[in-house]
Amino acid sequence: MAKRVSVINFKGGVGKTTLSFHLATGLAELGKKILLVDVDHQSTLSILCQGVAFWQGASEENRTVNAVFRSFVDNGAPFPGSEIIARSPITKQYWRHGLLYYESPYPGVDLAPASLSLDDTEIELTGTYKADGNLSEWRKRTLLCRWLEESAIDGVSLDSHYDYIIFDCPPATKIVSQNAIAASQGYIIPVIPEAVMIRGIAHLRSLIGDGIDGRLSNLAQSGESRPVYADHTRLLGVVITSIKTHGPAHSGYVDDHDQHRRLLERELGNLLVSPYIEEGVGVPQSLARNLPVFACVDNRNVRNRGLMDLYLFLVHNLKERIDAL
Repeated sequence: MAKRVSVINFKGGVGKTTLSFHLATGLAELGKKILLVDVDHQSTLSILCQGVAFWQGASEENRTVNAVFRSFVDNGAPFPGSEIIARSPITKQYWRHGLLYYESPYPGVDLAPASLSLDDTEIELTGTYKADGNLSEWRKRTLLCRWLEESAIDGVSLDSHYDYIIFDCPPATKIVSQNAIAASQGYIIPVIPEAVMIRGIAHLRSLIGDGIDGRLSNLAQSGESRPVYADHTRLLGVVITSIKTHGPAHSGYVDDHDQHRRLLERELGNLLVSPYIEEGVGVPQSLARNLPVFACVDNRNVRNRGLMDLYLFLVHNLKERIDAL
């Protein structure tokens, strides 16, 4: 079975997609097979991995995770299989002898992309009922579990084919996110060290532990057995995805971020995962090339800031926690 993890936070703009992307590619650097599942209708991860043109094509041809949820909403809609997965979508471009070449630096990373229409589908999903109430609620919250169980590559279920499955969740905990939590043995919260994040972490932990997990546990008694369903989704860690540095400061960080960093350390203890990713232009410059920092050592803002080493160390520490699930 794969280790399945959700990357989630209420708030947008905290680096969920960036962390998901680097976690997947970092694990691929270690020779692992990873499936990225984009369940955020904004589709940022999908566009990052596929590029705009291929993502648009997948959306138009209904080769996205939206098909998993439409199968519940639309009577007669087929339940999708592995055909919605884009195989090795991350590509690197380079010129040689005046010709443009493409290569796949991360053949171990596959993607189930999202689409913009996923947001509309989620609204419809909320109001769609099949069978009795509890059974219907169970089925609509375990559609991703069913997809991972029933879909296959080369005759092997997706859950067995991949070493890791990573869900990039939207900044909400509605039914699509609940599907990801239902299928995940653990979750990671990316944050920026600010006051609003401190308050939000405790609320999110309570909502997932008492709210989503609790509701799913009750519904499971009325529903079909789902081997992929995780009856307890454990918080693996909180990751600081962007902290502002200030060279002359004793801590090395600007006062506000340092204050909230120390508060996070006191409140979370070993749940706060090191190292902390420093804010800088190297990461967005890499993402603008549709690549992780690992593939952009030619960029001085990546190389001189040590971003590749920071992310490799972070992936190593997260991997230890994920593997312990």
